[in-house]
Amino acid sequence: MRPREGCPKHMAMGPCGGVRDGGGCEVIAGPCVFPTPASWPDPVPAVPLRRVPLILADYTAAPYSVPMLTAVAGTLAAECDAVLVGEHQNRPDFPPTLLASLLQTAGARPWMSLACRDRNRIVLEQELNGLRQLDVDAVLCVTGDARAYDVRPDVTQVFDLDGPRLAALAASVGVTAAVPETPAAPPRELRAARLAQKQRAGAAVAVLNHAAAGTVTAFMAGAAGAGVTIPVIAAVAVFTDEPSAAVLSGLPGLELDPAAVQAVLGAADPIEAGIAAAVQEAAVLLAVPGVAGVNLSGLASARGYQYAATVKAELARRIRAEHGV
Repeated sequence: MRPREGCPKHMAMGPCGGVRDGGGCEVIAGPCVFPTPASWPDPVPAVPLRRVPLILADYTAAPYSVPMLTAVAGTLAAECDAVLVGEHQNRPDFPPTLLASLLQTAGARPWMSLACRDRNRIVLEQELNGLRQLDVDAVLCVTGDARAYDVRPDVTQVFDLDGPRLAALAASVGVTAAVPETPAAPPRELRAARLAQKQRAGAAVAVLNHAAAGTVTAFMAGAAGAGVTIPVIAAVAVFTDEPSAAVLSGLPGLELDPAAVQAVLGAADPIEAGIAAAVQEAAVLLAVPGVAGVNLSGLASARGYQYAATVKAELARRIRAEHGV
């Protein structure tokens, strides 16, 4: 498949999740060049997910620190079914295969993200085959956000592939492909159809970005109508202070209720209020037809990575108690 002319990420299967309000491109001035989702031609057989997690938690720790990795992973693994390891434009870490191996040694079940921004197709193939050898549960296949102009301007952005084409590549080498979707990103009415196309490309599970319960409900109804049958994991916003709320509020395509944020930040005990709000959000999202699990997403706390992990672990414990598991 050829990239769409004019897309700065060289995407053939757009639009990405970063489309701005009004339909603008997240990278350059002007409209997104995908007014409708591109169609995947022939279905790719997916590698089924062995176990759908009730609780998937974002893994966040200091880069290149094995002691920190071990501490954070151990804390999360005690209460969470799996950890989702992101890839950030401004915070590189160990290569995914090494990182996955270290997390497994620490007792966690890693879901590794692979971004097309920083790797050409050969390196993506190497990482996928390495992760298959490690028997990781899933690989989240993302196009990746474009690097900001002031973040490593000396580094070339690659974008040989996009997320759906990477999912197809993952499935072809025997890896379970997870894909993201952003229900609140424009054009909202087409996001469910886009997930259906990712399913055709070989995706076995989807992880949603933050969106209000009403948005998720409408999205899931649209996805079912479009033929989506793979399990979907919805995002729960985890924040207990201003920095952790700001991280979730400043990204395109993410939907966070300002009133809920102020209620947590203005509480006498913001930590307890943040955990309680996230437990309630998880209960609402898990009641949406088609939602199979939740992703505890966000920084959680600015007090440090280890402390943030304890917040997510306590949140996971309460969600399990709510559901009797």
